[in-house]
Amino acid sequence: MNTLSVIVPCYNEEAVITESYSRLKKVLEGIKTHKTEIIFINDGSKDRTAEMLTDIATADKQVKVLHFSRNFGHQPAVTAGIHCCESDLAVIIDADLQDPPELIPDLLETQSREQANVVYCVRDERKGESIFKKLSARLFYRSMNYLSEVNFPLDTGDFRLIDRQVMDEFKKFREKGKYIRGIISWIGFKQVPFLYQRQARFAGETKYPLSKMIQFASTAMLYFSKKPLKLATGMGFITVLIGIVYAAYTLVGKIVGYTHALSGWSSLIILITFFGGVQLLTVGVLGQYIGILFDEVKDRPEYIIDKKDNC
Repeated sequence: MNTLSVIVPCYNEEAVITESYSRLKKVLEGIKTHKTEIIFINDGSKDRTAEMLTDIATADKQVKVLHFSRNFGHQPAVTAGIHCCESDLAVIIDADLQDPPELIPDLLETQSREQANVVYCVRDERKGESIFKKLSARLFYRSMNYLSEVNFPLDTGDFRLIDRQVMDEFKKFREKGKYIRGIISWIGFKQVPFLYQRQARFAGETKYPLSKMIQFASTAMLYFSKKPLKLATGMGFITVLIGIVYAAYTLVGKIVGYTHALSGWSSLIILITFFGGVQLLTVGVLGQYIGILFDEVKDRPEYIIDKKDNC
């Protein structure tokens, strides 16, 4: 019989974890074609999430729990789940129930019908999210497609089904700042979309405030594209041309006599500010890439597991 794992990263989800487990368990009990299990990853939660997950694992031996030594982040948590998974298929889903567990049988049916390696879920509608969140997400995915050398599916998250071949290839990736949905797209093989309506959170608060969203977007862009460096180079080239043109204008003006010693103060300040801004921007982009190299060279573990339940 084929096997299926459901990978669920959790961080401070005490308000929703019982309902999340209950709905997942009910869905998996209805799947007769696969032997199923749930892999929860406790990403250093500071509330009662760890205790509740341990209680669930004690009562249900089909539940595995990985407890991180501290909060390492959502992407390392998903990575740990994939590393732990030994099943033929895996579904990645968050604990907040915005992605309905009841869609898992449909994902399995789509994968079987299409003989796909990946079934990625496309958000046809996003309930319970602000206009700003929707607009920023729309801008993010389209910017990523423009900046990256790989074409990413629009309006997708980590909610997806992946097969054993994709998981085995994923385990070969050693970089620490993973953008998992990007890596899976980069891996290739046959990938098909599945449209669904994303729900509002069942309970609790989002774990992705604006600061984390910006950090996540920055990681995604810098790890998957060298275009920011090319854009910085292009801006530098343009500013050099502007400087040459302005220098020629000033020199000819002095010779011909249409400029005076005290004229041009405003334009000079504007040019200095503009050139200085471009230089700082270019140095900042270079600094981001150097920072990535620094993190990778240190070769620290992506996550540390404190303890395991049923593993």
